[in-house]
Amino acid sequence: MSTVVIIGAGTAGTLVANRLAKQLSPNDTIIAIDQDNSHLYQPGLLFVPFGKAKPSKLTRPRAGQLSKQVTYIQGSVANIDTKDNTVVLKDRPPIRYDVAVIASGSRIVIEETEGLIGDGWLKDAFTFYSLEGATALRDRLAGFTSGRIVVNVIDLPIKCPVAPLEFCFLLDAFFGDRSIRDKVKITYVTPLDGAFTKPVCSSILGSMLHDRNIDLITEFNTGSVDYARNTLISYDGREVPFDLAVLIPPHTGAEFVFNSQDLGDDFGFIPTEPKSLVSKVAKNVFVIGDATDIPASKAGSVAHFEGEVVCNNVLHYLRSEPLEETFDGHANCFIESGHNKAMLIDFNYETEPLPGKFPLRIGAPLLKESKLNHLGKLAFAWVYWHVLLKGRDIPLIGSQMPRSGKQFLIQPVREVMPTQSQPTQSQDSH
Repeated sequence: MSTVVIIGAGTAGTLVANRLAKQLSPNDTIIAIDQDNSHLYQPGLLFVPFGKAKPSKLTRPRAGQLSKQVTYIQGSVANIDTKDNTVVLKDRPPIRYDVAVIASGSRIVIEETEGLIGDGWLKDAFTFYSLEGATALRDRLAGFTSGRIVVNVIDLPIKCPVAPLEFCFLLDAFFGDRSIRDKVKITYVTPLDGAFTKPVCSSILGSMLHDRNIDLITEFNTGSVDYARNTLISYDGREVPFDLAVLIPPHTGAEFVFNSQDLGDDFGFIPTEPKSLVSKVAKNVFVIGDATDIPASKAGSVAHFEGEVVCNNVLHYLRSEPLEETFDGHANCFIESGHNKAMLIDFNYETEPLPGKFPLRIGAPLLKESKLNHLGKLAFAWVYWHVLLKGRDIPLIGSQMPRSGKQFLIQPVREVMPTQSQPTQSQDSH
């Protein structure tokens, strides 16, 4: 008999628990731990500010998403002792494990940015990366009729890296539908040197911003927020004024990671072997989803693709077999572009997003806006609750990135220079 303890019952932890429930013996014990009993469908947060998703419809009980073979414990993890194979809880007895799976995700840390939590927070500055923030932003946008809206990624990495861009595109459509787009100036501010991390995709997304008259400010590292002047200030002294700021705060790993000896890095993410997803700290600790430090997107699709590898390797470890090294960094994302259209990207560690079709030569268009992709984005909510979380396989979509349908031999993408707004230089900079 073996005990597998899963820390975190969000997307990654739930799908791993349900997969293992089908694969392990009934005599084995599977325990999932989380600090509350509210499972949030995070992709839905993007739509809340525009009135396209109801907050009450985005949450369900965590325990209700888990197999009956999984024991759910609601409690806060204090730390993990990887030498003693023990999960220490704050308000319950410690739990010993044979294998631990860390699926604790990432969290936004608003307090890390100077001045962000001030008089203007949830009045002139918001985030849609929390249910509270997305709901408050919905109410603010409903009465916004003119002025400057700045969408700012403060630091990387973040959950769902394309979501801030999607928000810009939906803003453009939102005000266009209200016939006041010409009265609203939208600016996207990023610490990257382009609209996105991957060159081909960055060029296309930059062009989409340009076509929608959305300004792009790059290499802007926000150091503080000044609500007296409603201004973002970068570490190098540049400034971006706003009437309404939509901010994506810095992310870190779970708090218990910082309290666990040698478990995580300086940002609370856990050093992980990128192909086997075993931690670099202990051979019986596996890591999945946003909790890892691997160079893959922190997105739900990645957790889904990682799940097969993690579960197989848990079984291999328990049987004293060599681990699989088969995860290729596969990520797949729909990018809402407004007016009932979306773009689809599919990539991995080695291959950046490319044109073509997904998942086969006949399928949804890649790197191209279409209504089919928008319908796919909307349909994903059903797939999430009824297929992905249940640990079921999606037909034709495996853990490794499909090569069929992609155009690997392509001409260079035409570079379109997006509008570059140059923020003003602070008078106080040196």
